Amino acid sequence: MVPLAPGLLLLHKPVGPTSASLVRELAARATAAGGPKRPLCHGGTLDPFARGLLIVAVGQATRVVDLVHDVPKEYEAVVAWGAETDNGDPLGAVVATGEASGLVPDALDAALVDHVGWREQVPPATSAQRVDGEYAYRKAHRGEVFELPPRRVFLHEAHWLEHDLPRATSRLFLRCGRGYYVRSLVRDLGRALGCRAHVAALHRTAIGPWRDPGPGPGVAVSGEALFPWLAARPLADDEARHVAQGQPIALGDLVTPAWQVPAGFPEPAGPVRALAAGRLVALLRRADDGRLAPFANLRGGL
Repeated sequence: MVPLAPGLLLLHKPVGPTSASLVRELAARATAAGGPKRPLCHGGTLDPFARGLLIVAVGQATRVVDLVHDVPKEYEAVVAWGAETDNGDPLGAVVATGEASGLVPDALDAALVDHVGWREQVPPATSAQRVDGEYAYRKAHRGEVFELPPRRVFLHEAHWLEHDLPRATSRLFLRCGRGYYVRSLVRDLGRALGCRAHVAALHRTAIGPWRDPGPGPGVAVSGEALFPWLAARPLADDEARHVAQGQPIALGDLVTPAWQVPAGFPEPAGPVRALAAGRLVALLRRADDGRLAPFANLRGGL
């Protein structure tokens, strides 16, 4: 197991466990190994039926892990045509069926185009959206009937990788922004095509610059490699002391991001990374006087 040093840990989540259970298991293994107790959280849930990249924040990184929601996520999904399930995945109960024998690639291409760009999307009932202060999936599992409002979401790119239409399946690539539900996309495609559909398998292949490492101990990310889509401000020793004390510093010379989001994807409007001795020590934002003021001091650095 990769030591749980402060920063991000890139893990492969297999099919079966929940994202939260993997984080708990990771914490238990670290404690059993005699390591220091550090806060842990993940940077975006994968459903139990899904596999792929799970980002785990360790230590002070838990305070800034939300930054990963500003970059694109990439998925490969296997779409099963002919049946819609109540939760949009293979573990759900079938609620509607349709005839899929007439599907052709041209029709599938045309249906997919309508979903690219900014759209309103209704999340699945078994999602992590909150309804009256409670997760929707908990209400759904109790059999409660409720409606989730549509959310504005962004689909940057989507295209079919292959079709096996005699068996009524297709494989789909998509790159999307925060809050996007692949299950909702497939549900809506099935309804538009009149044949119904659900996600039979899902693989999250990438988040921003980081790809699924595959089964194994994981990949640790720290220092200048953290959040490379943000500009950086290298700090001299005296500036690092000022930042640690919560004091602003001059704008100075910013280092441009080392990684850019794909053309056409909304640019992350994030803070500036403060780097000292190769470590990420704080996040900075521009003050009214043009200087950079710290708003998240990452004590000890990442």
